[in-house]
Amino acid sequence: MKSILLIISIFITAASSAVAENNPVRQLLKSYQSETPIQGDANKGQKLWNQKFIGKEPFTERSCTTCHTSNLKKSGQHIRTKKIIKPLAPSVNTESLSKVKKIKKWLKRNCKWTIGRECTAEEKTHLLTYLNQQ
Repeated sequence: MKSILLIISIFITAASSAVAENNPVRQLLKSYQSETPIQGDANKGQKLWNQKFIGKEPFTERSCTTCHTSNLKKSGQHIRTKKIIKPLAPSVNTESLSKVKKIKKWLKRNCKWTIGRECTAEEKTHLLTYLNQQ
């Protein structure tokens, strides 16, 4: 009986590890946390999400909410192209945060446009933690 329980326990642990490794957000958080020993803080991520930055004309004041809104469960709209942006909250958009390559691409592009530079590993960790909880 003990050996069966041990086998089941090993199987569950292995399955849990496999699921965690297949989770793009967890993969990225693990990667970013190897660069900085910071645990993701959703409150810091939300603060960064809402923070205003100075940009170039004609969009001199920018934040993540400029295009995505402060309610991540609702669609946003690109400020320049007016294209509709699907909700970022994984709870309402299963495609959101589902692919490592896309997450990295959009974090890089949007941090450069919004903040004026690439986000640090610490900022990405906080942002992803916040976004993933929506």
